[in-house]
Amino acid sequence: MTTDHLSDLRFDSMTLHETVQAGIRDAGFEFCTPIQASTLPIALDNGDVAGQAQTGTGKTAAFLIATFQRLLASNPPEGEKKQPRAFMLAPTRELAVQIANDAELLGKHTGFKIGLAFGGTGYEQQRRTIEDGIDILIGTPGRIIDYLKQGVFRLDRVEVAVLDEADRMFDLGFIKDIRYLLRRLPPPNERLNMLFSATLSHRVMELAYEHMNEPELVRIEPDKVTADRVRQAIFFPSNEEKMPLLVGLIREMGAGRIMIFVNMKREAERVEAYLETNGIHAKAISGDVPQKKRLKMLLQFQSGELPVLIGTDVASRGLHVPDVQYVINYDLPQEAEDYVHRIGRTARAGAAGDAISFGCETYAVSLPEIEEYIGHRIPVANYDPALLPELIKPKHRPRRQAGPHQGRKGAAKGSGRGRRPPPRKT
Repeated sequence: MTTDHLSDLRFDSMTLHETVQAGIRDAGFEFCTPIQASTLPIALDNGDVAGQAQTGTGKTAAFLIATFQRLLASNPPEGEKKQPRAFMLAPTRELAVQIANDAELLGKHTGFKIGLAFGGTGYEQQRRTIEDGIDILIGTPGRIIDYLKQGVFRLDRVEVAVLDEADRMFDLGFIKDIRYLLRRLPPPNERLNMLFSATLSHRVMELAYEHMNEPELVRIEPDKVTADRVRQAIFFPSNEEKMPLLVGLIREMGAGRIMIFVNMKREAERVEAYLETNGIHAKAISGDVPQKKRLKMLLQFQSGELPVLIGTDVASRGLHVPDVQYVINYDLPQEAEDYVHRIGRTARAGAAGDAISFGCETYAVSLPEIEEYIGHRIPVANYDPALLPELIKPKHRPRRQAGPHQGRKGAAKGSGRGRRPPPRKT
């Protein structure tokens, strides 16, 4: 692990409560990352922050440390049931759980009680924890609104409000829910507000200026959209060669964590079936997988018990899994920003990693937009079709899912293919 991704600002040089410093030491942090060094002085001075940085650069620790310090510096009201004093919204269940885990580590010595609220599992248990009184509420919009409308908690005591991965909130259609919740907080000038994301679009900034108190915009290397240490490459297989190429590459990679991204749930299931049948232990994670099973998969992947995790874009945001050596875009994403978030699963916190993409007949149409967004062309890699492995077909294959161009007027039906990309000079 290298340290040249860090700044010169030491955590122990900041005026932080000793219990916060103790949590930072427990986490093994000594120097701030650039996003932490730029945003923490503002937030610790009670200034609102809208921060943009590459994924894996320490945004979560930045807003947690600022939150703990703010709560420790103020006195909670006495003589009533404890209501949330900090409120943190995340777009996905996995990200909410990750924030809570980081909060438990960094805030272990503060005595703050943390409550989680997310859909899919644990309805009564989550409700009881929050009803008993918590200091920090972390969750996804739907479940939080459900409990709020039932009177399980109030938001009028919130001193810190955090929106994490705000652009993803828009992508998932949560904006009305977010505005509903933010309007039930104390006025913006009576609380500390922090908004963090890997990308800050105009619509996100409109939300920031509407519900924050003159936030200071912080961008860390906005022109370097993809991490410097991600080695990128793209193959151009036919649709029929994608699966043999994938299996061949994974066999060459050997030991190490591998994340594979596809565009549709059905394809994730098909890739899982092929890999398992051909001797590669892999599991597919998507929005329809039950929450307990999803969390178990993530724990197995984090521990190394599960070497290959296959996901749709629901798995690409906010997951912090250390030491992911390879990211494979089995399908090129149809949104350029999703390419950045996907490959950001590797080369985190100064490490190096590889991002390999397949520019197949169906999804190669997305490549020009991706390359324009990241500001450079992705190096082309070649392979010999004669050396691709012969695969065993799964006995029970998921039903084939239509490609993005099937069924449209004027599109060829049944083939599932788009136009092949023009020859490129390498």
